[in-house]
Amino acid sequence: MAANLLECPIVHSLPGRVRLRNRGLRYLVDVAHEVGARIRVAHGIQDVVITPLTGSILVTYRHDEITVDDVREAAEYAIGEYSLEALKAERSERYELPVSERRVQNEPLGELVGRVAAAGGALAVTMLMRRSMRATVGRGLMSQVFRLPFLTSVFLAWPILVSGVRSLFTHRRPNADTLSATAIVASLLTGETVSALTVIFLADIAELLTAYSMDRTRKAIRSMLSVGETEVWKVVEGDLERVALEDLSPGDHVLTGTGERISVDGVVVDGTAAVDQASITGEFLPANKVPGDEVFAGTVVRSGSLTVLAHRVGDETAAGRVIHLVEEATHRKANIQFFADRFSAQFIPVNFLLAILVFALTRSPVRALNMLIIDYSCGVRLSTATALASSISNAARQGVLIKGGNYLELLADADTLVLDKTGTVTTGQPVVALARSLDPGVTEAMLIEYAAAAEKTVTHPMATAILSRARQQRVRTLRAHGVQVEAGRGVTARIERTRVIVGSRTYVRDAGIDLDAAHAVVSECAARGESVVYVAIADRLAGVIAVKDDLKENMKKAVNRLRNNGFDDIILLTGDMEQQAEVVSSRMALDRFTAEAMPETKADTILRLQSKGIRVVMVGDGINDAPALAYADVGIAMGAARTDIAIDAADITIAPDNPLLLPGAVGLARKTMRIVKQNFVAAIGINSAGLVLSSLGLLPVFWAAVLHNATTVMVVANSTRLLSYDLTKGGKA
Repeated sequence: MAANLLECPIVHSLPGRVRLRNRGLRYLVDVAHEVGARIRVAHGIQDVVITPLTGSILVTYRHDEITVDDVREAAEYAIGEYSLEALKAERSERYELPVSERRVQNEPLGELVGRVAAAGGALAVTMLMRRSMRATVGRGLMSQVFRLPFLTSVFLAWPILVSGVRSLFTHRRPNADTLSATAIVASLLTGETVSALTVIFLADIAELLTAYSMDRTRKAIRSMLSVGETEVWKVVEGDLERVALEDLSPGDHVLTGTGERISVDGVVVDGTAAVDQASITGEFLPANKVPGDEVFAGTVVRSGSLTVLAHRVGDETAAGRVIHLVEEATHRKANIQFFADRFSAQFIPVNFLLAILVFALTRSPVRALNMLIIDYSCGVRLSTATALASSISNAARQGVLIKGGNYLELLADADTLVLDKTGTVTTGQPVVALARSLDPGVTEAMLIEYAAAAEKTVTHPMATAILSRARQQRVRTLRAHGVQVEAGRGVTARIERTRVIVGSRTYVRDAGIDLDAAHAVVSECAARGESVVYVAIADRLAGVIAVKDDLKENMKKAVNRLRNNGFDDIILLTGDMEQQAEVVSSRMALDRFTAEAMPETKADTILRLQSKGIRVVMVGDGINDAPALAYADVGIAMGAARTDIAIDAADITIAPDNPLLLPGAVGLARKTMRIVKQNFVAAIGINSAGLVLSSLGLLPVFWAAVLHNATTVMVVANSTRLLSYDLTKGGKA
């Protein structure tokens, strides 16, 4: 455990700057400044910025004097000086977790339903027998011990009693169950069996609601990503054999047909098929898969059949890793959850002190008992944990993967948004916007024919757009010879014994072609943010083809919703040319833009904003966005073409290529924080009123139990409302 708290893995590194992660920092909030100062004294280190909430250490250093490994070693050494405190804090936090939460995580949902039913039935029967029970109160304690209501109460309360006693004597501190156990025992000793059963019944309902939200979380994620098959067809020496899914191993060949889910991550070795990959990649249309293509578990074969060589099976598949990621995220706490845990844990001893004080002043055991029955722990802690878990699970069900509750809290507080352009704001798939002939002897169809023939073997996005237009127009297929490609500039070929040149302005001009005739149309295209390809046939300028990258559908609407949600500074940050960036920024009504930005520039922009105390959200999809995603307070990977490195660097991944999920995620984060605050006010306000009324003798034990546990049920139920939040409709003002 201590070793894990010391380790500082590198998140991202640039010359002179590195970001490290350390999970122990969240236990060192009070000494974070001292840790930073200790790292800063190392030779060659210029500046250190520590963010305990996310466990981030940003170090600026002189790369000509020390290496990244030296920086990492200095950070681990500095943290090592505080490792004992970190380890103690980590253990303390683990012991402070309410035992009820641990029971909820470990017990099946059916068992909790049974406990609620049993406690409810016992309570109903006991209330009906209340008159006869009162007649026996004066006969002494032993006469009640052997009665059915007393024995039933002890049986139903046994998990709470064991947990409360173990926490008090093993961990040397009371917890919520210690308080509940004391209240139950005191109720039984004073003959208030109905009050004891009420405490048990309502506490079980609160646990059941929490367990239900967590169970729904797991089922929603597994339903979304499950391979859906328990048995698969395995190819063994040319024959098919039906085997259990868990018996598959890497290297096996698996056959999947129409309508079936692919069960492994691997590579197609035989067959062709249209595969729906929306659950993994977010692609809207099915992808055509042929031998050599990669496929993922959980995706569906819509038509055709595939034989797949398994590379990863079971929990190692992409679907399995996503499930693990989201389940792990539900346990990664936000700062407000740490506050809730500390607040409720520290108030438990206060309840005992209040009970002693009230008894000393009033000599009333009933009033003192109420001080034990009414507490803040269950309501505050359970409602906060349930709210964050519900939000993460609901988002995952809709294709938004949030890596922890802390990122929900940071997202709710952010006010500045930085957007990448290509693949994020735009589709990232260039299309031909205009084909203009400038030679009377060349039609627009001929222009596309010759350009497509020359570009047929080129993989540049502009070439792809021209070939796509040629297929749409069904122009003649011409054969090109002697093709010469100059990467990033253009291509020269001979078509029907005629030299054809297709490429950029400088490439075509360097070939001796006069381009003056294209000046007017090129200016028009540039004003619209379109890129121009020149086409020369037989050493004369034949025309130009303009290519554009369209804005994503609903992107403007998403930006408007984000503005209404409090983002007052929205910035476009792109590696594209300034003119194109200006056009997109103007069309989207963004505040400003930075063009021709390299990865280092993007990262520096994020850091400059953060240096002013601004909370920054960065949205991107490519390798060049990864540094900025890692440095941002919240990095969001979005877009159908997003890369693995972008997903790893990001804190939130939006799988479907739907821009409306971006303001939806922000809306969900802000609603989560509002509900958490509502729960704080309700739990503290109602229980405080109950304590005051109980101390004055105005609230009987039974109704004190009802008040306290009903409040817990109410705030937990309020948190579960987040399970129905629609991200596509969220984010509206």
